[in-house]
Amino acid sequence: MALKQYTRNIALSYAFTVCMNLSFTHGIWMIYLASRGFSLIQLGALEAIFHITSFLMEVPTGSVADIWGRKTSRLAGRVCYALSLVLMYWGPTFWLQILAFVLSALGYNLESGAGDALLYDSLLLDADESRYLSVKGRDELLYNIASIIAFLIGGYLASVDYLLAFGLTILSGLVGFVIALFFKEPVIHEEIRKEERPNLAKSIAQSLKNQMVDSMKVFAATPRIAFLIIFSESLFAFMICLFFYLQNHWTNLGYTTDVIGIIFSLHALVAALFSVNAHRIERAIGQKGILIVCPILLLFTLWTVALTPYSALFYILNGSLEGLLAPTISTYLNRLIPSRFRATILSFQSMAYSLFMIMIFPLVGLMGSLYSLPFAFSLMASLATILVVPYLVLITRNKNRRKL
Repeated sequence: MALKQYTRNIALSYAFTVCMNLSFTHGIWMIYLASRGFSLIQLGALEAIFHITSFLMEVPTGSVADIWGRKTSRLAGRVCYALSLVLMYWGPTFWLQILAFVLSALGYNLESGAGDALLYDSLLLDADESRYLSVKGRDELLYNIASIIAFLIGGYLASVDYLLAFGLTILSGLVGFVIALFFKEPVIHEEIRKEERPNLAKSIAQSLKNQMVDSMKVFAATPRIAFLIIFSESLFAFMICLFFYLQNHWTNLGYTTDVIGIIFSLHALVAALFSVNAHRIERAIGQKGILIVCPILLLFTLWTVALTPYSALFYILNGSLEGLLAPTISTYLNRLIPSRFRATILSFQSMAYSLFMIMIFPLVGLMGSLYSLPFAFSLMASLATILVVPYLVLITRNKNRRKL
């Protein structure tokens, strides 16, 4: 094998991350749809539909990435995402919005497992996998820098004309598609495809079944993988619910879209600082420290956002949790997962996240409509406490911590 033949994938993946996260609509789409007359209940239902689609399609799309290639999966994801934005902006009915969110979910699914899998396997085949945490940390840094830019510009564009924000996001997605054309597919997956689908039309279902069955065997053999997935995705679900509903909460308080964009950009800045230093923090406090500190930070920020008048300040501090958790959990999982099933099992991770979102997001929207968003935030903080406190008791009780 030629030395460092997949190096270019790292730089291309960085560029792809920037384009993918220059989403100028991310911090304002709920405000936009609300301005068009959609209620909080409808918005909650749309996000639930997104996650139901994601839950059902996550494993199949992850298997597609394992069988047909990470590059193909990422290309298809960009196309679905661009189409979803077109429908979201111009779709006048709730049914067209449902279609937009289904396409958006497919775009997310096709990228979720494939992105990390391509990055890790590129390093693995170049015998450079020990660099993954630092590479992933830089990737998270670029993600957050792109988010900062998108929030600042998106908030301003929305205050002028929402079409500008949607149009620029579609353009960024198409640039990402062009970048993805230059990825070099890891050879191992080409060999798997030849092996597992000698006849494309007859072997799709069997290939998907084999991927899922074999992946479940990996879970059974390494239960730590399942634990880390449930742990991280439950935390992410609460954080994302907070992100989306705060858009409407701050609008109700009189914040303009450009001010909301500034708050989100400061949150992303804090996340960027923690993500780029995640490997140093992990060395200082270890895996045990991260698995204890992250849920404590979550409870602190949820309750302070719900009960104090300083929701913007404490939401900005919440960025430390996002920046720390994303690269470290990704590293832990990739060290444990065999390359052959990497994209599929990472898709199980997104599937777990979708399941949590299906349960939490519509409930918050319903409570926000019936009572108030601060009441809904308090309910969300209560649910998180019910989940996190027993978890902390369990994880700190086991001193040896050989098995999670």
